[in-house]
Amino acid sequence: MSHAATIAALFAASPVILAPMEDITDHVFRRVCRSLGARLCVTEFVRAEQMIARSKLARRKATLGPDDRPTAIQIYGADARLLMEAAEIAAAAAPAYVDVNCGCWVPRVARGGAGAAWLRDPAKMVAMAAQVVGAVGMPVTVKTRIGWGAESEMPIVDLARRLEDVGVAGLTIHCRTAQQGHGGKADWSWARRAREVVTMPVVVNGDVATADDAARALAETGCAAAMIGRAAISNPWVFREATAWLERGERLPPATPAERRAMYRDLLAANIAARGPVHGVRCTRRHVPVVAPLIDEATRRALYVAETAEQALALIGMEG
Repeated sequence: MSHAATIAALFAASPVILAPMEDITDHVFRRVCRSLGARLCVTEFVRAEQMIARSKLARRKATLGPDDRPTAIQIYGADARLLMEAAEIAAAAAPAYVDVNCGCWVPRVARGGAGAAWLRDPAKMVAMAAQVVGAVGMPVTVKTRIGWGAESEMPIVDLARRLEDVGVAGLTIHCRTAQQGHGGKADWSWARRAREVVTMPVVVNGDVATADDAARALAETGCAAAMIGRAAISNPWVFREATAWLERGERLPPATPAERRAMYRDLLAANIAARGPVHGVRCTRRHVPVVAPLIDEATRRALYVAETAEQALALIGMEG
């Protein structure tokens, strides 16, 4: 089976994918989302230099436990040679595939030539992808955007064709430009146009926030899967809802207040177990959006500075 066929089969079994999000999609959150229907997940991105140095941060991000599969490892960097080496290390962890981030627009990443900065020079990006593909014996995919700026004709359609030509096995397209960041509306038509010129599977990303969004994105683009990112931070149940709707035509009710409180409690406990009582409580603050609909603004502010599990649980109306 070709690498593209392997990715196509994986996406067919996983119509909604958890997007890579820095400081969000760690192993704790992936486990939660997987339990709710996100059968395929992607790690936080790992900087190539950190992966090569086997830094503590890189090891934490790229370590996949037995219950954390299938999961892809995403890498990023500005140097093709270093990305090749990082990809080899990532592949040794036996992920579902290695994904190269060519879409992060955040200035601290793009200014250094990584992430979406590759879109400034599509030929260089294709050459880099070819080198990474040649370095590993497993599927390599790319996650990118439709272009860097306000081009009248975005490069993504031709870029998709050229990436497939060098062996990239799948492509995820966030349907905004890098300069848009999270602003404006994602234009899914670009994912459709790219999908029409390649045989490798394409994933549509951007503004997929509900079960209806997922169904509409797939119907409008013909893509192999839809990727959900920011919406999952406050509503990880979106995977449960989207899977039920796509596979069974079943409408599921939204998460109840009790489910939201229990989710925060469970995330808190898991983070404390993984990181200790101090950092575990602090890093769980990133998940305050899970309970934000249940609490007022003053309580929300207090939850963001709570220092103990007991304080946090009391603020959301639960006992330790």
